[in-house]
Amino acid sequence: MVIDIDNLSLTFQTNDGPVHALSDIDLQIDEGDFVSFIGPSGCGKTTLLRVIADLEQPTAGTITVNGLTPHEARLKRAYGYVFQAAALYPWRTIAGNIALPLEIMGLSKAEQRARIAKNMELVNLAGFEKKFPWQLSGGMQQRASIARALSVEPDLLLMDEPFGALDEIVRDHLNDQLHQLWAKTNKTVVFVTHSIPEAVYLSTKIVVLCPRPGRIYDVIESDLPRERTLDMRESPEFLKIAHRVREGLKAGHSYDD
Repeated sequence: MVIDIDNLSLTFQTNDGPVHALSDIDLQIDEGDFVSFIGPSGCGKTTLLRVIADLEQPTAGTITVNGLTPHEARLKRAYGYVFQAAALYPWRTIAGNIALPLEIMGLSKAEQRARIAKNMELVNLAGFEKKFPWQLSGGMQQRASIARALSVEPDLLLMDEPFGALDEIVRDHLNDQLHQLWAKTNKTVVFVTHSIPEAVYLSTKIVVLCPRPGRIYDVIESDLPRERTLDMRESPEFLKIAHRVREGLKAGHSYDD
């Protein structure tokens, strides 16, 4: 088990009073899982991801990452984090951006070059090492961000809606590439999304959250084959899972609120 969350809650204290962001979260994520968090805005998807990453502190319950506290796991660089925006430094080349965490780690230049080459190949960006972020499309920038997260060689990859700002055609292409990357590396992935097709296509497990406060409404184990193509999104098996996700979202959230 990579992530074990038991009865976790988080309340933010604000000038307007407490905000109950997460309540009674119980979740286990196993090695090699691809787990998507899906739910309406404000349901705590990103907050839960940030708790795993030690960027937010729970106010109740427990969580372990690879048997460690999130803080210990962060110090051991047990995970890579991909943000909603690519967050690349415009004055650094793509290779320079990927090298940044490696420089902080104090790796030799030779090891940095080897890791840069390996991970740019993984995300199909070989040959773009000397380009600057502004010379790449949005999708290519996000792939560079994924390569940077992978460069520290984490067992766990945390992704906060990385394709949300991209058009549907590019998003489909990157979904396919991300699935292939996951299959090659066998990383454990935790992925935040608002897209039902994206969640169903990518995931071995889909966690449906509902708001006020954020809590888990349903956990759906996917029985789709590990090898997938975008065409399977029209299959009865795919549509059955998508329907269950959609019904969970409807049941867990009142749009009259």
